[in-house]
Amino acid sequence: MTPAIKNKFLILIPAYWACLFDEAITIVHQPAAYWNGNLNRANEANPIGALFMKSHVSGIFLLSILWLIAIGVIGYFLPLRYLKIFAVFVLLAHTWGAASWLSQFYGFWYVIFFVLINSILFVRIDEVYSRRLQGIAHR
Repeated sequence: MTPAIKNKFLILIPAYWACLFDEAITIVHQPAAYWNGNLNRANEANPIGALFMKSHVSGIFLLSILWLIAIGVIGYFLPLRYLKIFAVFVLLAHTWGAASWLSQFYGFWYVIFFVLINSILFVRIDEVYSRRLQGIAHR
């Protein structure tokens, strides 16, 4: 794997983290009736996610895997100037999704802490990403 490709995946780490957290908290907070086969009890705001979940009990897992792969593929093919926009979009979308669960089940301060952690993670990864890009440019 070339340094440029490694850097592309590096900038996606915060997006992947938020996505995985959102998927995990979505799975954990499904009602027991859903896991017992009543697919109409699926609780998901994303219409695509809701469709998958109401189609089969493993739909959330299938969609999660497909989306995680899609993030990597899209990130791989995007030019560097659009990659960061995409990474921030995924990070913000899944931070919002997870925050809706956090606020409902855990309260305001958990949301604030989650947003803070995601913000710090993005800035730190972006600093490493930028330094590595400068190093590649000077070779």
